[in-house]
Amino acid sequence: MKNLGLLSSVLIGAVASARSMTPMATLATARLAGRRTPGRLVLLDHPVFKFGALAMGAGELFGDKMKSAPDRTVFLGLLARVMSAGVAGAALAPRGREKAGAAVAVATAVPLAYLTLAGRKRAMARLGQTRSGLIEDALVVAAGAAVVAGSVRRH
Repeated sequence: MKNLGLLSSVLIGAVASARSMTPMATLATARLAGRRTPGRLVLLDHPVFKFGALAMGAGELFGDKMKSAPDRTVFLGLLARVMSAGVAGAALAPRGREKAGAAVAVATAVPLAYLTLAGRKRAMARLGQTRSGLIEDALVVAAGAAVVAGSVRRH
């Protein structure tokens, strides 16, 4: 039963598998709206984090449609997923279980990055890079927003 408390961390890891910056951007949006996360992370209260995460999230959504965009499974792409999933997983974990939340989010994000990439490549073959990317964006941003909205509270 205790592991159900980490469900949000697992789900945000799944979000990070497809869009590395979306978990951070959704957390930043929640913090800017005056919401608190269950896990306690001082990082989330810094303006540099909040606005940087929003900018990076928006930049990733645009950059993903470029022909020169690297696969999400290259070293830097996986590193970004590890960092973002770790921070977001910790923030969404129950207080005192931040390390476990970070671990399950990373353990979800990395292997799923390969699966989401395979799905995206199939979609690109059918729909093209831009259209498949826009559809993936909509699904991933909505999922990230839902996971964070269901996990945070007013402060």
